Amino acid sequence: MTGIAIVGAGAIAQVHADAFLQFKNRCEVRAVCDVFPEKAEELIKEKGFKNARAFKEFDDALSAGGIDAVSICLPPATHAETAVKALTAGMHVLVEKPMAPSLAECDAMIAAAEKTGKILSPVAQNRFKTPNQRVKTMIASGDAGKILYAAANSLWWRGGNYYDIWWRGTWEGECGGCVTSHAVHHIDLLLWMLGMPQRVTAIITNVGHDNSECEDLGMAILEYPGLLAQITASLVHHDELQELVFQAEKGRLSVPWATASSRALPNGFPEENREAADSLQRRYDSIPAIPLEGHPAQISNFLAAIEGKEKLAINGNDGRSAMELIMAIYKSSLTRQPVSLPIAKDDVFYSRDSMIKAMPRFFQKTRSVDNFSTNKINLGRDVGK
Repeated sequence: MTGIAIVGAGAIAQVHADAFLQFKNRCEVRAVCDVFPEKAEELIKEKGFKNARAFKEFDDALSAGGIDAVSICLPPATHAETAVKALTAGMHVLVEKPMAPSLAECDAMIAAAEKTGKILSPVAQNRFKTPNQRVKTMIASGDAGKILYAAANSLWWRGGNYYDIWWRGTWEGECGGCVTSHAVHHIDLLLWMLGMPQRVTAIITNVGHDNSECEDLGMAILEYPGLLAQITASLVHHDELQELVFQAEKGRLSVPWATASSRALPNGFPEENREAADSLQRRYDSIPAIPLEGHPAQISNFLAAIEGKEKLAINGNDGRSAMELIMAIYKSSLTRQPVSLPIAKDDVFYSRDSMIKAMPRFFQKTRSVDNFSTNKINLGRDVGK
């Protein structure tokens, strides 16, 4: 039985708590930590964690014992410090996205996991969705031929008061806007399916959220050998469209799933290639659905890796790759120049302090609250439906 500490009792902690409850025969939540201990106590009561205690300080939870793994649901600025502390104390770590605010901190977390032999798994729950798994398999198998173009549209809508919570909307607290906190899901999926690009050209801005220093709209072009991809990250799209699109030699692949195929008429104009489209559809349908999806699926894998029964599906290097592409997007936007990858350790965008100092403040944060009246969040529009 793996003893769990949930660190941070905010909105995403509800999702982790519900997932852990699905595996009562394999794990037990024994501690919930939050700087507002009443929030920790409320989560324990709401979820019925009979053997859990509420703590204000994570150190006190560690001292109390009985903890084998830590689920980090804190603001991004505190991820690395908490993860390294937990790993050094002999705990396995599951950490919410983004993994850490900087590449230097990602590397510190990875080094701590390697030194202690403990598991480090950044959350990337959208990899555990049947449509994403199917499209990933079809790309890897070359079912549609060479990929020629890809697009990741991470389009969300958030009200202006979304940034009233104390840590959001600041480079120091949130460490980025929609690219870091929202598009990280789509960035991870794109890297999982295509790998790291060679070069990035990007721009970010803030067009609609005046209580945030950070971006609420950004676009990036990624250069691969023989392939271009684009990312759009937004908090101003009312329809909240979430999609990945891959245009290949033989047809279209996408999430949400849709396919199409064209063939050339004698003059080069297109006509529908129904046979090819039907073939892609049959291939998609033939790939088995995964039995468990989202956070529960990743947490099941995390527990199985601790138990020595499965290989860890998502490791620290996966989380670091997403942050490296994000840093390249920010660097390109700042310099108005294409940025080649990888990012070197002496680069301004390798370390948090130098990156924060360099980034623009689109607006000054003037409103701040400790808590919202509700912890309810919407996960219904995430990619993989």
